[in-house]
Amino acid sequence: MLAGAIAMGSLVVSLFFLRFWRSTGDRFFLYFALSFFIECLNRLALGMTSLQNEELPTYYLIRLISYGLILYAIVDKNRRRNKT
Repeated sequence: MLAGAIAMGSLVVSLFFLRFWRSTGDRFFLYFALSFFIECLNRLALGMTSLQNEELPTYYLIRLISYGLILYAIVDKNRRRNKT
């Protein structure tokens, strides 16, 4: 049940960032929206499986991709700001 609540929260945050991306056009918000959407799908997959084991490498790889998108968004935003 907790995995479903976390998935719902991640989806809400994803939609929140997607709204900001649509109004500003800044890809920083798009990367954050994608990251939280990936985390939502990860939690849904974890909640749907019968194993309920977060220690599997697949779940860590998905989280690594999600957190990597956040890091890339921050680096990209700072790099673009320094060029102008």
